[in-house]
Amino acid sequence: MLSGSFIVDGQVQAVGFQQLTSLSSSTALTVPSSARLALIQASVQNVRWRDDGTNPTASVGNVITADSILWYTADPRNLKFIEETSGAKLNVSYYK
Repeated sequence: MLSGSFIVDGQVQAVGFQQLTSLSSSTALTVPSSARLALIQASVQNVRWRDDGTNPTASVGNVITADSILWYTADPRNLKFIEETSGAKLNVSYYK
């Protein structure tokens, strides 16, 4: 479970939300055209990600541990995700 306080700066505006529940293969986000950053929460299982044009695998890539978040402030269109173990979910909020 997430703990602590989280503040969204008044300089950003929400422009979308997406939940990914099928992450058994490398999966890209469906990013709103105006989005410039994303708040990404992994739940249930750990998720791996890459943003360098190479697909992550279940054992290679940066890890978002279950029930933690990643603020991604570069172009979220470059991200790809995969679950380490079956059952992972991602909740993604997009901002401009």
